[in-house]
Amino acid sequence: MPVAHLKRWNISIGDGQPLAVIAGLNVLENLDLALEVGRELKATCADLGLPYIFKASFDKANRSSIKSYRGPGLAEGLQMLAEVKRQLNVPIATDLHEVDQAEPVAAVADLVQIPAFLVRQTDLIVAAAKATAAQQGIMHAKKAQFIAPWDCKNIISKAREAAPDLEIVLCERGASFGYNNLVVDMLGIAEMQALGVPVSIDATHAVQLPGADPRTGGASTGGRRSGVPIIAKAAVAAGADAVFLEFHPDPDKALCDGPSCLPLDGAAALLKTLKALHGAVRA
Repeated sequence: MPVAHLKRWNISIGDGQPLAVIAGLNVLENLDLALEVGRELKATCADLGLPYIFKASFDKANRSSIKSYRGPGLAEGLQMLAEVKRQLNVPIATDLHEVDQAEPVAAVADLVQIPAFLVRQTDLIVAAAKATAAQQGIMHAKKAQFIAPWDCKNIISKAREAAPDLEIVLCERGASFGYNNLVVDMLGIAEMQALGVPVSIDATHAVQLPGADPRTGGASTGGRRSGVPIIAKAAVAAGADAVFLEFHPDPDKALCDGPSCLPLDGAAALLKTLKALHGAVRA
């Protein structure tokens, strides 16, 4: 069964390994908030004996409206992430959107994430694969909402042709189902694992209602916050190797994707349940 290794942090994701937690903020708002969220999640994961990777985006390049908050940008954002890494001593996950971002992002991020909308962009996959492998990181590739789980073999093939020794984790985040809706086919987790890589579940983005936030009349994405724990628990029960979750001390005030974001004070209870489920399934 597949396992991906983050050697410099002594973290392994996959069969026979603890449930990995990739969690943090949707987008960087300021350094103090990033440190607050990262510190809380690190402590919770340490108490539970779960490997932890801090996640936050420096740019949300696919916002519904041009007026929406996107983040601090590449230069300032990577400085923030590097500071979180230094102060908290945790590995970092963040996403990139352009070929020229691959090397600077991989120099800071240990888990380099390919957004779902961009996962078929060959030049981006190749650049990210080469840069990530050079830094001994992991590529975290999100399955697009419009492709089948088994078609992720093409993502892996492109990446491994560019960097044969690249460590890869695929991410399930739902499939488009009619208008303004996503569903998660739990059978897809095993289908993607059969391609020879571990699989994570992005329970946060799987409950999105694309372009359907009633607060903005469709100028931003809505979500079903209450569904995040349901998706996370179901996916772990189905065999997911890692969970991807976004938290905020006050989700309704989050600058991006608040309707899909969980309150930070609920992290410990949810992660405790997910650990128990993971243990039961793997037993």
